[in-house]
Amino acid sequence: MFALKGYFNGKEFVPLGKVDVKPNQKVIITVLDEYLNIEEKSEKSYKKYVGKLSSESFHEIIEALKETEKVDVNEW
Repeated sequence: MFALKGYFNGKEFVPLGKVDVKPNQKVIITVLDEYLNIEEKSEKSYKKYVGKLSSESFHEIIEALKETEKVDVNEW
């Protein structure tokens, strides 16, 4: 048995983290007198995907993309 955090979006309960629950597994849902700040939720949801490339990495990726655009004449 374990506890997880989540919220109700008006239609369904949405977990705030990874959940390992099998289909038809029973759960106990406790409704709290607390509310999720929507701006806080949406702000955190994308932060794990945000980052910054160094100039060197950026140029390396651009060069790799240029290589993918090259087509050998007799390739197809």
